[in-house]
Amino acid sequence: MIWKKKKDAANQSAGEASEAKTSSGAAAFAKKNWKWLAPLAVVLVVVVVLVAALMKRPAEEIDPHEGQVYINDGFGMVWMTPLEGVDVNNISQSDIVRYDGVPKYVGEGYETLRGVDVSEHQYDIDWAAVAASGVDFAYIRLGYRGYTQGGLFEDAYFKANIEGAKSNGIKVGVYFFSQAINVQEAIEEADFVLERIEQYDIDLPVMYDWEKMEEAGADARTYQLDTAILDECAVAFCETVKKAGYEPGVYFNRYIGYYGFDLSRLNSYKFWLAVPGDFPDFYYAFDIWQYSFEETIPGIETPTDMNLMFIPKVQPSPSPSAEATPAA
Repeated sequence: MIWKKKKDAANQSAGEASEAKTSSGAAAFAKKNWKWLAPLAVVLVVVVVLVAALMKRPAEEIDPHEGQVYINDGFGMVWMTPLEGVDVNNISQSDIVRYDGVPKYVGEGYETLRGVDVSEHQYDIDWAAVAASGVDFAYIRLGYRGYTQGGLFEDAYFKANIEGAKSNGIKVGVYFFSQAINVQEAIEEADFVLERIEQYDIDLPVMYDWEKMEEAGADARTYQLDTAILDECAVAFCETVKKAGYEPGVYFNRYIGYYGFDLSRLNSYKFWLAVPGDFPDFYYAFDIWQYSFEETIPGIETPTDMNLMFIPKVQPSPSPSAEATPAA
């Protein structure tokens, strides 16, 4: 037992000596390398503090709809990321009221005009009676492309309608019902229009009206047409019209406006929005609102489309102050 105690004491002394040696070596190492060990220690302390702070910080909730808007696309309410460079609709619901069933704009930013849009489906029109009813403008279908074979046709009542409206003091514009499936056809449609309006004084923009023929299904030549082609066709039509000296525009409903056209590519043209109802519930700005597909007015025997045109009021320029007036 005495031998064992001596052995344990010897081992303890050796261990203490080893620890002392190690400690002395570490101290020497630290003393020799303090110039770079000190900054490293500071960095390690900062890292530990930051990690501890982040671990204590509650996780922030991520908004899955950040930067989006909640809109009615015509089928329901959905989230949408707004397009850049496209003006936003600044007409509020309180700006539109109905008098005797007719929507009126009562806001302060626009003057408005009331108008019809007609085609051969309205047959013979008494344009004097239409003018007397308070209609300010008329959009007249000039022609259309067949949605199966693709032929070009002039509207059977185009000439009678444009001449009747003009002779009764109604401002006129024309639209073409397009079923173009490529740029060449869109230019062909624009040329078709330009050839027929050359002899008339057109007051309003020339409108490109492309619509999806749902009822025709797979028989429609535009069935499952790539939406990128829609933009190319609209631009081709509008630019051809513009080069001829007329102001172009594009007609669309909510669905085509949101999911068909890329309105950021068409933003330099006038927009004609088709949203029947009491309020033009559309996120982006527009120039004409088609508010009804089945209005009855004097002079037109069949139901017809009705519209409001919004014309921004010109803000008066501020008069120069007395201080800014040069002395005589």
